[in-house]
Amino acid sequence: DTEGLLRIKEENQKHYRRAQRHQEKKEKIQRHNRKLGDLVEKKSYELRAQYEQLAKLRRAHILELTSVIFPMEEVKTSMRDPADVSSESDNAMTSSTVSKLAEARRTTYLSGRWVCDDHNGDTSISITGPWIILPNNGDYSAYYSWVEEKKTTQGPDMEHNNPAHTISAALCYATQLVNTLSLILDVNLPKKLCNRQVKKTQQGNHEFCGENLSRHRFTRAVKKLNANILHLCFSQHVNLDLLHPLHTLRNLMYLVSPDTENLGR
Repeated sequence: DTEGLLRIKEENQKHYRRAQRHQEKKEKIQRHNRKLGDLVEKKSYELRAQYEQLAKLRRAHILELTSVIFPMEEVKTSMRDPADVSSESDNAMTSSTVSKLAEARRTTYLSGRWVCDDHNGDTSISITGPWIILPNNGDYSAYYSWVEEKKTTQGPDMEHNNPAHTISAALCYATQLVNTLSLILDVNLPKKLCNRQVKKTQQGNHEFCGENLSRHRFTRAVKKLNANILHLCFSQHVNLDLLHPLHTLRNLMYLVSPDTENLGR
């Protein structure tokens, strides 16, 4: 029993010395982890500062880009609504009918429900100049009408103020602006849209620069452009209540507005 007790004491001493070594290793590892933690916290702070500086630079570049090269502004349309004119000429039309027509002009059927749109038909958005405008409500039917008319009409088109020309030009500039913004913000766009004119034998022709685009191809390109704009708005945390899937340039205005707090993130 005495020999067994001595043997157990020796084993306990070995275990105690081993426990001390493990404790020293544990304390050493803890000191190393605290040192690494302090270093990571310092680097994270420096990284956040760099991100903030990068966001300021991106924001400055975007504001300069949209104020010098791609200025956008809201343009009030001078055309009177035909419903208003007819209501003035028809003395039998009641005030309730007029109000119902006005309400109908301010609504849009979207995703199975009617959405109120206060800007519908009242204004247009210009880009790069007051003469290049897009309808605020996303109605590009003037382009379709022009394409159909051009198919049946022979001879050169001499209408310099043709709304189809302005729509095509505005969409070209919007595409170029969106692609440039994606590079500045380092955001990959979900849809590919080319913003330059290349040879017809090559792929990637600008969707909005070609002549006699079919309605299907034109509508598909507009949807891709709107999807890219919304993707950029989501990436910069633009207020979702301000966005509308059909308002191409208005969504862009909200994106590059100086009031967008997260622009450049």
